[in-house]
Amino acid sequence: MEGAHPAILKRLLDTNLEQTPGYGDDHYSQEARERIKAACAAPDADVHLLVGGTQTNMTVIASILRPYQGVISADSGHVNVHECGAIESTGHKVLTILSADGKLTAEQIYRRWREHWDDPNAEHMVQPGLVYISHPTENGTLYTKAELEAISNTCHECGLPLFLDGARLGYGLAADGADLTLPDVARLCDVFYIGGTKVGLLFGEAVVITNDTFKPDFRSLIKQRGGLLAKGRLLGLQFDTLFTDDLYFRISRHAIELANILRQGFADAGYPFLFDSRSNQQFPILPDVLLNKLCDNYSWDFWTRLDEGHCGVRFCTSWATTEENVRALLRDIG
Repeated sequence: MEGAHPAILKRLLDTNLEQTPGYGDDHYSQEARERIKAACAAPDADVHLLVGGTQTNMTVIASILRPYQGVISADSGHVNVHECGAIESTGHKVLTILSADGKLTAEQIYRRWREHWDDPNAEHMVQPGLVYISHPTENGTLYTKAELEAISNTCHECGLPLFLDGARLGYGLAADGADLTLPDVARLCDVFYIGGTKVGLLFGEAVVITNDTFKPDFRSLIKQRGGLLAKGRLLGLQFDTLFTDDLYFRISRHAIELANILRQGFADAGYPFLFDSRSNQQFPILPDVLLNKLCDNYSWDFWTRLDEGHCGVRFCTSWATTEENVRALLRDIG
């Protein structure tokens, strides 16, 4: 909801009158790509800087799938629920799997793939061609290293590329008890992206391609989808700053620490949660009368209605959230 971390704005202001080549061919963008590869322990990866999450999901998925293929996703996945048919607009179907918490399992993926190929009418049906997951999920839940390894192994067995939506990846990596690292993600996924828009930047997502099959011509696909920013150095500068002095991880950890306070405060006040989220997203179930009282000073996202008097909602913390903000909210729910 805020603009950007002050360090990002300062860097943009300090370099504002410099002249650099366009479309990400500037030295700032190259330095950002090198920093990201180093952070991922993936020196041979290709890194591309795009502007927004939906644009990134659409570009990556359309670049991998053949015209007769679709993408496997949890039914609550962002590409299925919150992107206004962006994937379908590229000619590809989202093949959903029911999930109680937003996560997919290796077993679910294998079963969905096997069901397709065991069907006598398989050639008449949309073929599974890619697996989409996000970390954290839309419900704030997290994959463990073992779970992601199992999914990656299953995807390789089935010939399904694995794509991880990392719009909120920093918060997943920084969460209490999380055992996934950025190099783990790079090792286990064919393509993923590091979200900047939700983690301190004005805008920007960094696509990391580790599978050589999907590297050629990706830049042309970005251009075709309208994502090749003419003033590409604006992306490069932001990501270069984000991956200097661990700013990305410090921002993420700050949000998690405040989310922990928020979660404990709701729990102490006796409010249950929709999901066991350890990310920066918290999903308390609150009475309508309380929400009506809070709406003048706080904002949240409606998630689901539980009954006539209660809703599940989402509160998020970020780099800009202060402990004072959180404590004030907790006083007002008491």
